[in-house]
Amino acid sequence: MSPRPKKKTARAPSPDDGVAPVYFNRELSWLAFNRRVLAQAQNERHPLLERVRFLAISSNNLDEFFEIRVAGLIQQRDSGISEPGPDGLDPREQLRRIRAAVHAFVGDQYRCWHEQLIPALAAEGIRFKSASELTAAELAWVRAYFREQVYPVLTPLALDQSHPFPQLGNKELNIVVALDRPSVRGPKRIALLPVPRILPRLIPLPSAPRAPQRMIFLTEIVKLCAGELFPGHRLVGAHAFRVTRNSDLYIDEEESANLLKKIEEELRHLRRGAAVRLEIEDSVTAPLLATLCHQLGLPPDNVFRLAPPLNLMRLQSLGDLDRPDLKFPPFAPVNASALREPENIFARLRERDVLLHHPYDSFAPVVDFVAQAAHDPQVFAIKQTFYRTSGDSPLIRALIEASQNGKQVTALIELKARFDEANNIQWAKQLEEAGVHVVYGLVGYKTHCKMCLVVRREGRRLRHYAHLGTGNYNPRTARYYTDLSHFTARPAITGDVAKLFNALTGFGRQPRFSHLLVAPYELHRRLMALIAQETRHAAAGRPARIIAKMNALVDKAIIDALYAASRAGVSIDLIVRGTCCLVPGRRGLSENIRVRSLVGRFLEHARVCYFENSGGEPVILAGSADWMPRNFFRRIEVLFPILDPALRRWITEELLAVELRDSANARVLQPDGDYVRPVRSVNAKPFSAHAHFMAAAGRRALA
Repeated sequence: MSPRPKKKTARAPSPDDGVAPVYFNRELSWLAFNRRVLAQAQNERHPLLERVRFLAISSNNLDEFFEIRVAGLIQQRDSGISEPGPDGLDPREQLRRIRAAVHAFVGDQYRCWHEQLIPALAAEGIRFKSASELTAAELAWVRAYFREQVYPVLTPLALDQSHPFPQLGNKELNIVVALDRPSVRGPKRIALLPVPRILPRLIPLPSAPRAPQRMIFLTEIVKLCAGELFPGHRLVGAHAFRVTRNSDLYIDEEESANLLKKIEEELRHLRRGAAVRLEIEDSVTAPLLATLCHQLGLPPDNVFRLAPPLNLMRLQSLGDLDRPDLKFPPFAPVNASALREPENIFARLRERDVLLHHPYDSFAPVVDFVAQAAHDPQVFAIKQTFYRTSGDSPLIRALIEASQNGKQVTALIELKARFDEANNIQWAKQLEEAGVHVVYGLVGYKTHCKMCLVVRREGRRLRHYAHLGTGNYNPRTARYYTDLSHFTARPAITGDVAKLFNALTGFGRQPRFSHLLVAPYELHRRLMALIAQETRHAAAGRPARIIAKMNALVDKAIIDALYAASRAGVSIDLIVRGTCCLVPGRRGLSENIRVRSLVGRFLEHARVCYFENSGGEPVILAGSADWMPRNFFRRIEVLFPILDPALRRWITEELLAVELRDSANARVLQPDGDYVRPVRSVNAKPFSAHAHFMAAAGRRALA
């Protein structure tokens, strides 16, 4: 554990102080997080193609922000029904502030691309050409490429009285063209060219060996050659654009007899959701822009005029270039745990609990745990939750094999996992066809917890083994999300897991758990009680400390409890990767609270909390829940205790202590909402938690 900061005991503010509890706005706090992602793209210490990747991630993040958060605020504003957050801002004011913040952010994104990354890539022999910069030979090649690869899949859509405005798909690339007929007087004609997603957006131009890599964006090719689709017309202008639509899935489960079928229908409707943003090249003329805005029903405030290219997320394909010199050194997760021998997994877990730290520790033991259970003749049953998983999931295959081997297999699949609904529907169908019992959890709640239970006959008794995690059962994302995997055969824990599965698949009344903290049943109340306990210890002059690591902190009641704990003198360190509505370091309110965010090579995703519990054993919990109302009251979530002494020491003395030391990727939240670099001594080198954990994994591999 890192050294305890000196606590400050503050009196509660009185009404005469003019000080009231304050909260950061959730949406603006999230935008501040995305700025920290963009800062990684601006960081010249990172390899060049990794900087491009961070820029692409920031663009994808912003897409989802508009699809869900901005779309939701627009719905609230238009309906007159609002759900103000802790800060109390109404939807109209939030949208006004978001608009200003996003316009500034997008400007910085494009400056990063045009002024920093493009010149740096050119210096490394990776160059981007516009249509006007092509040589005669390149121009001939581009025209041939268009005729052979692009022309056959384009469908021109005229806009006139007999051709109404088409339904444009969410985030799809389109080209709007203006045309005239030299032989006919009259207004210019307008047509649209939707560009199928199947076409690559970055096209490498032919080049000699060892020559610079030259590339051109697909939009440049289509705009150059679009006239070929309109014989008898002259191309006056062509401009790329894309529309972002409301993508929030609404399902009334109580009114849906067949949830799977209903979600399939809704997914087909989502691409036609209300438009919430228009991105268009800045070369567009005012009449063309006015036509598009009118047809889409978008006010000018929702329009972003951008220098090409649109959709910076597509730059992620540059990561496929064979340029290891421009990427992070490769890192292979280490499989050096007590579970590295699949055939001995159950024997090892009877001896002791095991905790893995992904991506430093390999995800293979998680897959092996299920695969071994699928083939073990002593295993009778397997139960597992799925919120997200990979496209070719070995875990799904293992459950199918288990069912084919005659075992009782239950898969609880969350069909409403945002942006993964279609994938999860396909998994559900495949599992059902294999004889797996597929269920969808409790009506009105998303099943977000990560747990797997194996029931095995050993002699005359049935023993339970469990895996509980902080991240999804996804071997692909486990290579760059930092998460914890906890394996145990402790009856106190596995018994609770069995109760929860029974509650999710049956009609049992609200279960009582001895060790697990489960939402929506009691997680919020139990966390509030743990914070209150530390508050009482501090008020009595006893040592009191809270350390909590999560992705988001939004819940007002929890924040108010932390404020009260701070005023009592509890020393509080929060590691919050993304949204944080709590204001730290404010005199008389939160001066004993410090908040830091860690954004770097890996995506921080684990949720862990530590309560000192003076006079007793510290309470150490990990699990799937962020500290948000949706996690506490609208999802099935699990926090599980870490009981093994060695694992408890590792969490306090290694995981949390190391992340609180980070000075390379961490940023510290200030009372005014800014995030700044941690203070370090003049000669101290930046310390990276990610680099530390990678080095530790390397040492385990050699041990």
